[in-house]
Amino acid sequence: MSESTVASPEGGAPKVSRISEAVIRIAGNSQDGIQAIGGFLARLAGRSEQEVMTFMTIPSTISGGPSIFQVRIGSGEVLSAGDEADVLLAFYQHSYEGHISSLRKNGIVLFDSDHVEPRPEWQNSYHHVGVPISNLTIEAIGGTARDKGKNIFALGLIARMFDLNVPKLEKLIQERFGGKDESIVKNALTAFHAGYSYAIGDLIETFRFMDSRKKGSQQVVMNGNEALGYGLIAAGVRFGAGYPITPWSDVMELLRRELPKYGGTFVQCEDEIAAVSMAIGASYAGRVAVTGSSGPGIALKAEASGWAGMAEVPVVIVDVQRGGPSTGMPTNVEQSDLNIACFGAHGDSPRVVLAPANVEDCFYIAIEAVNIARKYNVPVYILSDQSIATRIEAFPEPDLEKVCQDITPDLSPVAEYKPYDLSAEDGVVRRVVPGTRILNGKYPIATGLEHDEMGHPTGSPKLHMEMTAKRRRKLQALARTLPTPKIYGPSEGRVLLVGWGSTQGPIREAVDRARAAGDSISSIHIRTLSPLPPGLEEVFSGFNHIFVVELNDSGIYGYGGQLASILRARFCNPAIRGINKTDGLTWKVKEILAAVKAKLESNGSPA
Repeated sequence: MSESTVASPEGGAPKVSRISEAVIRIAGNSQDGIQAIGGFLARLAGRSEQEVMTFMTIPSTISGGPSIFQVRIGSGEVLSAGDEADVLLAFYQHSYEGHISSLRKNGIVLFDSDHVEPRPEWQNSYHHVGVPISNLTIEAIGGTARDKGKNIFALGLIARMFDLNVPKLEKLIQERFGGKDESIVKNALTAFHAGYSYAIGDLIETFRFMDSRKKGSQQVVMNGNEALGYGLIAAGVRFGAGYPITPWSDVMELLRRELPKYGGTFVQCEDEIAAVSMAIGASYAGRVAVTGSSGPGIALKAEASGWAGMAEVPVVIVDVQRGGPSTGMPTNVEQSDLNIACFGAHGDSPRVVLAPANVEDCFYIAIEAVNIARKYNVPVYILSDQSIATRIEAFPEPDLEKVCQDITPDLSPVAEYKPYDLSAEDGVVRRVVPGTRILNGKYPIATGLEHDEMGHPTGSPKLHMEMTAKRRRKLQALARTLPTPKIYGPSEGRVLLVGWGSTQGPIREAVDRARAAGDSISSIHIRTLSPLPPGLEEVFSGFNHIFVVELNDSGIYGYGGQLASILRARFCNPAIRGINKTDGLTWKVKEILAAVKAKLESNGSPA
């Protein structure tokens, strides 16, 4: 495979190799529909009982530009989108030259020979296969549809290369374009079959995935934003308010489309302040509501979220993090909103902060957030991020009969009601919603001012201290109910990696790879970031080095990022240090391992 070749329709029947997994990177421009190719492959994997994880980059400008979509399909466990690609599909010269370094040695470059001229110096390192994709698409469906059809033609080439299930792909194509004109569906299927029928004989062999370990399992396939939206609906949320911003907007659009089917409503507001205020008002009326945004919008919601904390009104606030500060890098991933989620309101304003570990967790953490908000009468932040939001995974189909819940408020009369009852040992008072008859005739009020037990404003120093302690005790009570994070690997060793959010998969794959090489390394993943779960100190005591892997800056003093700083402040443990980066990309396994090695060689000095 050392020579550059151009695939020919006259090529002979290829040899078929059985493979357990493959990483395919598609590189082109955002207007080429490369996300559609990756989405088809990912959803096919899920419907074929295989594991899948994807990664994508898109330009932040309206005019578009270079973009990639990487999909890793496996018959066994898939924890990351893959460090290196086995196949690179390149539509343009810049796609070829910019991403050839992502390909493993002797990997396959499948390129559009109408737009790509292979570089001679790379022909000995990679197997080049050129196909005139643009011109063949014109031949198949006509010139006017060339730019919109070449992605589906290329999908056909990949389907042939990996011996994929054609009927299932046809069904996916029909589902994707089914709501459009019949000619669009016909052209898409024609382009797909033209690509599939083109013999890529010079590949020498084609590939077929081994049978999945999940044979017989029922899976759903979706991205994190979809899982989060459907999780909120399953949790019983029937009202949401928001303002468009990347990458939160997909959650907003899903809720706007789906909530009316269940008797709910989603309102696109004039700004972020209106959105959070409307959600808090709806929650006050009786049923927990949701709002959301990304970093810039979360900053604007800070004052109102502080009001909800003071008035003890439950609300769920979703933050799909992106690169910052300011408008930053709207289409890139970062985990730099932890501080604003935990501390982003004036005064002592306790709130709960949760972070899903993967796409499946997005669904279940939405339900968890709603239930915590209802029980403890607090704002609950869900810290997703651009990586989870856009990546596609397959996971077992939820048992909807068990997880779906009705949170319609109970309006049964009560004898009396003090919403801020100081006699509650843990600070938690069952909420009685407006409209409930109170038999003693004493009805409370809600206010952002400090108040007495009935909500009446007060300037009493004694009451302010007692109410501040009451609000604190609620989070302490929640913390006592949280499970200690499970250790991935042995409970004692040289190195413990600590992660949160979308870092879970790459960290676990790094642990697997390091332990296979004989290194003493384990990991934990923290889902509840405020309050922290119990037992962490005991976990940390079993390791010499604790490295917190985050997608944020290492801080002014260089000891670590935002979670590392919180953990160092909490446990006063100098063994806690950070492994950080801010390039807007997800962690590669090899990057984590290289960073661990560098930290160990630095003899404990800060980065």
